[in-house]
Amino acid sequence: MKVDVLTLFPEMMDGVFRSSILGKAQEKGIVSLNAVNFRDYSGNKHGTVDDTPYGGGGGMVLKPDPIFAAVEDLLSQSSAAPRVILMCPQGETFTQQKAEELSSEEHLIFICGHYEGYDERIREHLVTDELSIGDYVLTGGELPAMVAIDSVVRLLPGVLGNESSAITDSFSTGLLEYPHYTRPAEFRGFKVPDILLSGHHANIEVWRREQALKRTLQRRPDMLDKAVLTDQDFKIIQRLKQEQQEDGS
Repeated sequence: MKVDVLTLFPEMMDGVFRSSILGKAQEKGIVSLNAVNFRDYSGNKHGTVDDTPYGGGGGMVLKPDPIFAAVEDLLSQSSAAPRVILMCPQGETFTQQKAEELSSEEHLIFICGHYEGYDERIREHLVTDELSIGDYVLTGGELPAMVAIDSVVRLLPGVLGNESSAITDSFSTGLLEYPHYTRPAEFRGFKVPDILLSGHHANIEVWRREQALKRTLQRRPDMLDKAVLTDQDFKIIQRLKQEQQEDGS
């Protein structure tokens, strides 16, 4: 996969792209991560990429020409039709399902804005997706883009040491993830559940599923409305709800 990020601050990407899972993914040749300063496409000697909005108002607006020119240059170098993603508070909320969808693409281009906003023609005629990581405003699109890129790249085959890790992550299964434990079996009097020490893998899987359902019911019950659940899952949820009522009485 190839990922290009259009930004006025490419130095923000350096440490993230070279570190941890993203850095290892690049070393393995699984992904190419590239930060592009779209000021280089301003077409004027001052490198101006923003201007005052028509109709008045506070703040500055990113001009369409530098961003169009930058994207078109990247398109001319690409063998695949990329998804062009605008990071924007008005966009679709980024989810694990969206990350899984984007992980199947060969080329992603992220556009990170600053100032008051984007010229609307960028939205209308250039981008394929608009994404937001939450209902709050940041100073620019770089941090949201890095969040999305990390989420997408870790799903690519060969990136994680354990391929099942991404599959069982919270949100990938539609549920929050079950609790994890490791050595020692007892720490300061706190013990690992006996079932995990039993060596009985079928029983362990049943326990983990129930724990995932329990944690989701307690912390994010809204997720159960969209999760793919079996008849057995519904029975477990009903029992857990009954136990909650009894504990609360």
